[in-house]
Amino acid sequence: MTILKIYTDGACSGNQHNENIGGWGAVLVYGAHEKELWGGERNTTNNRMEMMALLEGFQAITRDNQCIEIYSDSAYLMDCFRKKWYVKWLANGWMNAQKKPVENKDLWEKLLPFLNTHDIRFFRVKGHVNLGSAALDKEKLYQQFVEWNGQAFRFEDFLEATAMNHRADGLANRGIDEIRNK
Repeated sequence: MTILKIYTDGACSGNQHNENIGGWGAVLVYGAHEKELWGGERNTTNNRMEMMALLEGFQAITRDNQCIEIYSDSAYLMDCFRKKWYVKWLANGWMNAQKKPVENKDLWEKLLPFLNTHDIRFFRVKGHVNLGSAALDKEKLYQQFVEWNGQAFRFEDFLEATAMNHRADGLANRGIDEIRNK
């Protein structure tokens, strides 16, 4: 079975300020086929843009019951799915561990149904890595990638995931630029 890989990233220029611009990017890879998606919004947050990248990636899928691997540099996004924070949120009426309303509930409610229609695995990558840098300690980053994801990955898999995350980051910045230039 061919695995659909979705590489996502979000960005927010001026995050935490009232007037900001956010962008999101996703690259879907299915065998030899690739699709790039990007967009942006005003007055948002980095976390929302990370979530939008994944949501737009999911919404581009045309068939149910896909085997999907998600790669993201967002600890917020990855931890929610990998540590199953959403299970407690649902049980507690969308309240978090601090008894406060879960942030971005509107997007979580759109993302969660995809867990029931696909076989999905989530992998975290280090963001903003320029693989072309001679000073970059790729072996150290590779070990961190393996540690974060708890399974054996080939070094080539790490390089691919890192490069594709960098590509998704570029698409998120394209989304920001398009909003900025409107």
